[in-house]
Amino acid sequence: MTTKTNSKRANLAPLIVDVAVPIGAYYLLKDGLGMSTLMALGLSSVVPAVRTGWSVVKERTVNGLAALILVVNVAGLLLSFVAGDPRLMLAKDSGVSSVIGIGVLVSVALGRPMMTAGMKPWLVKGIAEREAAWGRLLAGSADFRRAERRFSVVWGVVLLTECVLRVVGAYTLPVDTMVWLGSVVMVVSMAVAFLVSGAIGAGPMARMLIAETKTCAPARPEVALAR
Repeated sequence: MTTKTNSKRANLAPLIVDVAVPIGAYYLLKDGLGMSTLMALGLSSVVPAVRTGWSVVKERTVNGLAALILVVNVAGLLLSFVAGDPRLMLAKDSGVSSVIGIGVLVSVALGRPMMTAGMKPWLVKGIAEREAAWGRLLAGSADFRRAERRFSVVWGVVLLTECVLRVVGAYTLPVDTMVWLGSVVMVVSMAVAFLVSGAIGAGPMARMLIAETKTCAPARPEVALAR
């Protein structure tokens, strides 16, 4: 029970830091402390950037995705302060989504779907038989490879769509509205990506893995009963 609770907390922590804290900090700094819109946006964006940087230092490994997010955040913050445009600061948040979305789609075109690295552990679950079944299906099943590509394509398309929506919102809606609406767009986009990619990608792959594992499972020796 404790392990499950700790796991849930670990999964919720990044969401709280990246979504809840920046929104709360923005309204506190702007409405509570009377800071300018630009300064409130800038300071509220620091927390997610620091979390990403700290995760790299803590794990002592350079995760490509984490490093990309950190670079885009820092570059966006600097550009926004130099330009002095709060709308540009809001639009910069979509930069991460667009870069990752394009990267995912390019990886599919190159035959190495990027999202597989995050999806495979959930399907294999550390089971040796499933790991072996994955290798066999990847090498010999066109349906399995198509489902793998569909999974990444869904994420790439959703991330690019989210980027477009947030950029349009940043330049057409009031800044105060887009501060919270941008996070809503992100959360809804992630939910859609999870559901659709699961239905047409991960779900079929999981069923094929289970079937392949059962097919190739060694037969249990029959034990003769003494009469």
